Amino acid sequence: MASIPQISIVIPAYNEASRITPTLDVLRQYLGENDRCAEVIVVDDGSVDATAAMVERFSAQWNLVRLIQNPGNCGKGFSVKHGALQAQGDIVLFTDADLSAPISEMPKLIDPIVEGKCDVSFGSRALDRSLIGVHQSKLREFSGRIFNLFVQALTGLNFKDTQCGFKAFRRQAMIPVFRQQRITDFGFDPEILYIAQKHGLRLEEIPVQWNHVEGTTVCFLKDSLKMLFDLVLIRWNDLTGKYR
Repeated sequence: MASIPQISIVIPAYNEASRITPTLDVLRQYLGENDRCAEVIVVDDGSVDATAAMVERFSAQWNLVRLIQNPGNCGKGFSVKHGALQAQGDIVLFTDADLSAPISEMPKLIDPIVEGKCDVSFGSRALDRSLIGVHQSKLREFSGRIFNLFVQALTGLNFKDTQCGFKAFRRQAMIPVFRQQRITDFGFDPEILYIAQKHGLRLEEIPVQWNHVEGTTVCFLKDSLKMLFDLVLIRWNDLTGKYR
């Protein structure tokens, strides 16, 4: 019987044909050099390009990679949830397909969980901005800070950056959280942190290196407004007992 991997790396992917192969190359090299027992799960979110085919081609060369496909374009939050619930590792880390937070930063998130210091760890761009190599536009950075103020005010999550796409968690502890997750798009980050905190899990925000990479699928105005609505929805879901 194959041994269960210690770490599952989940990558939500939508139309990532231009960079999924280089990303998987980086992961293969890093995991090989650091002797990490791991699996890599790419969750294809209904891509209309060759993302799925490229992942399957790569998995033929590297059997630690497996492809999971959503039933259509369901959103980043759905993809992370889908991958996390299919993962086999004791610890799950999800990262964006562009590796804007370098995979070499992974021990910063994994080690505190292994050492029993927390159940959920998540990368932050705001705790130490000197670690940002390539910045977003000033407008996006400003809007991110404003959004975080809304996060704190509406959810009580006392963190500086909930939106960095680089988070890790003890899988068994987070299964109930993902099963209660309702938000399927970009507003899912504060929701899963909110549910985890409500369930008594220990959360730790950790500064990480980060670089903006062009090619985001976020529609700035539309998705920003939707994410603000999602914050209100989180409180409503809580009040109506959906997170019990």
